Amino acid sequence: MAGHSSPPILFTPFTVRGVTLKNRIGVSPMCQYSSTDGLPTPWHMAHLGSRAAGGAGLVFVEATAVAPEGRISPGDMGLWSDAHARALAPVAEAVRLLGAVPAIQLAHAGRKASCLPPWAGGARIADPGAGGWTVQAPCPLPFNESDPLPAPLDLSGIAAVKRAFVDAARRAVDAGFEIIELHAAHGYLMHQFLSPLSNVRADAYGGSLENRMRLALETARAIREAIPDSMPLFTRVSATDWVENGWDLEQTVVLSGKLREAGVDVVDVSTGGLVPYAKIPVGPGFQVPFARAVRERAGVPTCAVGLITEAAQAEEVLASDAADIVLLGREMLREPYWAIKAAQALGVEPDWPVQYGYAVKRR
Repeated sequence: MAGHSSPPILFTPFTVRGVTLKNRIGVSPMCQYSSTDGLPTPWHMAHLGSRAAGGAGLVFVEATAVAPEGRISPGDMGLWSDAHARALAPVAEAVRLLGAVPAIQLAHAGRKASCLPPWAGGARIADPGAGGWTVQAPCPLPFNESDPLPAPLDLSGIAAVKRAFVDAARRAVDAGFEIIELHAAHGYLMHQFLSPLSNVRADAYGGSLENRMRLALETARAIREAIPDSMPLFTRVSATDWVENGWDLEQTVVLSGKLREAGVDVVDVSTGGLVPYAKIPVGPGFQVPFARAVRERAGVPTCAVGLITEAAQAEEVLASDAADIVLLGREMLREPYWAIKAAQALGVEPDWPVQYGYAVKRR
């Protein structure tokens, strides 16, 4: 038809396994440090519900600990019991009713656990009497030099971690989430096993790249087997430690290809977080080239993240084949209705909730 132009890619559906996102806009998992004993509170319902009402196609619940000792802080969300699944079910249902696909990121913080929330300084809570606990890691190497040494996981401890991820994945299915993401980025436990800077083990889980990838790949395969075939599995990775002789893009491409073979459908590509001294060149879209490289070289769909703030910028990420989905974090905190404003900016009719649309469309 003369004059007809195709819709922006940002507002086209994306289907993976049995799930279709109405658009390519997602809300990144963002820790709120506001849970009680790992359970959601009214804050989480308001926080996540407002982003779903704001038009995003995909809404992630924050990094959710698969075990109490895997929490970053005592206020982290958890999914280590059926009670947690029951409490999260209304959150997943609210996100769905508001038009987004409810997703959850499963995590274990490893040596970065047992900390104060960031607004209280983020320091390690070393004293059990103050709510802290002994942290776990591949090796007795702390995140900060001043931190107590973490307890290295033995083979039975590694097996327990894998079981905890699988059990949490099953609970996520029961709670009504439609996508699960395995967190293997930002310096948390899976990433600690991947990077040679934090993993100097001499057994089957350390040393060679194959060995350092073993835990992430075994966990991804076990989750894939435990959840329905129709349910997508994402994995978040840090594509580089931004430190010489650390984890890097070449290793990430190898890992991403093996994750795809293990049944992972989308790789969510971030960077950094492993060590506090990394020099990271932060700027608009600074992580997008890593998502492009993983997508092209590992043959797997990707999510792009990292200071994506404008509609035209997000559209260019997709139009240039760097990624299949864009995830926004801090910009979604500033503007829960970013997707609606992006639609207006790109000349698309916004997907208003019916409760709002009848009023805002009146002339």
